[in-house]
Amino acid sequence: MQTFLITGGAGFIGSNFILKARKEQWANIINLDKLTYASNPLTLAELQDDSGYNFVRGDIGDIELINNFLDQHQPDAIINFAAESHVDRSILSPQDFIQTNVLGTFQLLEASRAYYEKLSAQRQKQFRFLHISTDEVYGSLTQTDPAFREDTPYAPNSPYAASKAGSDHLVRAYYHTYGLPTLTTNCSNNYGPRQFPEKLIPLIILNALNGKPLPIYGDGQNIRDWLYVEDHCEAVYLVLQQSSIGETYNIGGNNEQTNLAVVEKICALLDELAPKPNFHYSSLITFVKDRPGHDRRYAIDSSKIKQDLGWEPKESFDSGLLKTIQWYLNNSTWVEQVQSGAYHTWIQQNYGDRKAALSH
Repeated sequence: MQTFLITGGAGFIGSNFILKARKEQWANIINLDKLTYASNPLTLAELQDDSGYNFVRGDIGDIELINNFLDQHQPDAIINFAAESHVDRSILSPQDFIQTNVLGTFQLLEASRAYYEKLSAQRQKQFRFLHISTDEVYGSLTQTDPAFREDTPYAPNSPYAASKAGSDHLVRAYYHTYGLPTLTTNCSNNYGPRQFPEKLIPLIILNALNGKPLPIYGDGQNIRDWLYVEDHCEAVYLVLQQSSIGETYNIGGNNEQTNLAVVEKICALLDELAPKPNFHYSSLITFVKDRPGHDRRYAIDSSKIKQDLGWEPKESFDSGLLKTIQWYLNNSTWVEQVQSGAYHTWIQQNYGDRKAALSH
């Protein structure tokens, strides 16, 4: 069985990928993660007795650690999920995003190049470096613009998006300059189980269950394309196994929704799944001051990955959202662990001074 080095595997998408990889026996997994605020030890607890899974705490920016790590474990592929990923945090603290997403990716590429050059010719043919990125690198769309394609020019509008754009360009450069066999995927907004509740869907679910306001930026008409995390994980594995080196693929959910529609759907499902007498969760919806540079619309054209590799999402937004809400309702211990004091401090920092513009 192959061995994959997963960076950032304690995060939302990385942990879901690892769990699926071990369940489906895709590969043995080595998980390198520095365990930031968004990590929860419970997320991967079910693998603690799995001999095909190893965890090492470390930073992708520590090149000496990475060099030793690669020499020791000899992975057949590296999948780089490691990233600072929250736009609001990037607005308040952009330096962290440059450090991890740009400089960290650079150090990981440098270590990977040195490792790759020492491999046998046969192992070089098999080795891949797969970089996980975002649709936010493409900027913002109007209501009538066509969806992002792989050849859409980059136009990032937030420090987060700019840092991911920088990392994408470095990955491309290491393929063209050094021959490192790289792949890049750019995904739309992921949702599903085990997502840290700073992101819209888990934030709304947990605030609603706790009777707290459901904050919506601006007029709530910002549009995102929502991708169920398990569909994304299957696409990533397919790209790793079947794509030609140097390729880039956009991975989307074919589910464009306004933020307001997402929140209203969550409220309607919670009215059914966790009803309260004479109460509708939608009464908690609160419009708050918009964030700076808030992109109006993202949309992904996934026709290339469908045509080349036969992938398309299995979950509709409604089916994926139902699964997501049921997971949060059924995993209260995980939720309690992730909502630490640091989490409450962040929520206050980001939302506390955004006076409600309207109530709905």
